Amino acid sequence: MDTLSYKTISANRKTVDKKWLLVDAEGQTLGRLSSKVAKLLRGKHKPNYTPHVDCGDNIVIINAEKITLSGKKWDTKVYQRYTGYPGGQRETKVIDLLAKNPERIVEKAVKGMLPKNRLGAELFRNLKVYAGTEHGQEAQKPTLINLNDFK
Repeated sequence: MDTLSYKTISANRKTVDKKWLLVDAEGQTLGRLSSKVAKLLRGKHKPNYTPHVDCGDNIVIINAEKITLSGKKWDTKVYQRYTGYPGGQRETKVIDLLAKNPERIVEKAVKGMLPKNRLGAELFRNLKVYAGTEHGQEAQKPTLINLNDFK
């Protein structure tokens, strides 16, 4: 057996095959949806996955306002941020964020599951989230993917 014929192929920016995927978030649980979308953004579902390269697909999520949360999270889940000033800790309840900007809930959940470096920021730019069924990526012809069939 010739071991030189079995080379590990590492993907790079030119050899990556990126697709446009459409995900319907209606009735999906936030955490399960986010983990599957993060895996698709990262490219871990592809056989040529390379950890330091953007191998993932571009993803469009629609119906972000129709997600579900398990348990009592609609009442108890709180997002915290800090302004940088003394006493500047701010809290936002998830129900208030749903009323004001429902896309932000899905974006925050997916962003938290991506790497915290330049690659994670680059991967996050491949995600588009919309509250309704209309989206601005019709020209890219995204293919509808069912996350319930995806592991």
